[in-house]
Amino acid sequence: MTDGTAWLAAPRAIAFGGYWVVLARGLSMQELADRLAATVADGGRHVAVGVGRQTAESLLDIMDEAFGDYSDGLGLRLGRSGEWTFAVAYGGWLDRFGGPARLSDGGAHVVLLEYEEENAKLVPPQFAAFHEGRLVANFDLHLDASWGYEGVRGDPETAARLQERLTAAGLPDPTRDRRDVHRTALGVVDAFFGLSLPKDAIVDGALPAVLLKAA
Repeated sequence: MTDGTAWLAAPRAIAFGGYWVVLARGLSMQELADRLAATVADGGRHVAVGVGRQTAESLLDIMDEAFGDYSDGLGLRLGRSGEWTFAVAYGGWLDRFGGPARLSDGGAHVVLLEYEEENAKLVPPQFAAFHEGRLVANFDLHLDASWGYEGVRGDPETAARLQERLTAAGLPDPTRDRRDVHRTALGVVDAFFGLSLPKDAIVDGALPAVLLKAA
């Protein structure tokens, strides 16, 4: 049995600041790393430079050396779980990646999970799924109307079926604790898309890692 993604709803599940995670079906780890490097929106071309197997802590140490401060750079730890390749971003990932739909070109199925956990504005966590360069489904995982939640967006048929699953899980419910809603919503998308993301390997293990550096 593999882990899903619902564990990401725990406080600082991966690191201080929140999480930025991509899952891809149909891409190898190298292909996913290269595609992510190509979407870095800093201007100029970026490449994925391998730095061996690293824990989260050891990767941040390497990033301090490479970039002066890890928060000024971008790094990824990568792996495989079930049918999915995954990449977890470290460093200053906020607003650094662009064009996520491009990751799914050529038939790949791609899921993006993002949460600015320390943002004082209480920005909700985000879910988005892409296939063949198009949006399949997306919504905020707090299902928070104050942030414009008006149901699942994307492919009409897929969005409607996913909305039915959320409704069956009792969501949206503005009286429920946000973390409980977050966890429940992740559980819904786990079951709907068959997602797999290994908690122990990401939190405590050593995984193949890359730095995303200007070419």
